[in-house]
Amino acid sequence: MTTTMAPNETLDRRSAVRVGSIVIARHGQPHADRSVRINRRGYREWWAGYDLAGLHPEERPPEKLIELAAKSDVIYASTLQRAIHTAQMVAGGREIVTDPVFVEAPLPPPPLWGKHRPGAWGVWARAAWWMGMHEKGESRADAEIRAEAAVATLTSQALRGQNVLLCAHGWFNRMMRPILRAQGWREVEDGGDRYWSYRRYEKVK
Repeated sequence: MTTTMAPNETLDRRSAVRVGSIVIARHGQPHADRSVRINRRGYREWWAGYDLAGLHPEERPPEKLIELAAKSDVIYASTLQRAIHTAQMVAGGREIVTDPVFVEAPLPPPPLWGKHRPGAWGVWARAAWWMGMHEKGESRADAEIRAEAAVATLTSQALRGQNVLLCAHGWFNRMMRPILRAQGWREVEDGGDRYWSYRRYEKVK
């Protein structure tokens, strides 16, 4: 005997599909020397090396992030080593999906004289990039478009009922926040913005 569902029953069942959560984490502390004083060219070379570096050997992930990873159905990371290494440390040997859509927004050094520590260069470089300086690389406008694509990757899984964890980067994670909020995702846990920090989002019903 064949049972036919009424249209309203079909809609009710579709609306009852569970929506997963989204956790967006920042990587752990990279293995890089931040004490050096370098000029503009030196900073460009330092940043290139930073993008190749994994985490500091003494880094250990917080237990809470390990627990969230264990509850995740999909674990994403950017294609940069510090993000991949972070994901590996919390994933417990599970598969990690890497995607360049999640890489950090670029930090081309502004035209300043003198030698400064990488942290100072980073602040000036981010401010200059935000104001429009990108040296023919990815602009702020292009990165904002990429952030929309990154959010779409995460939400496409969560809306199918999958819990999602992303291990990525401080600034690019910030760029995804307003997009998530505009699409009805509420920040239910705020772990800050330091290394190993995370924020968890749930869909507003």
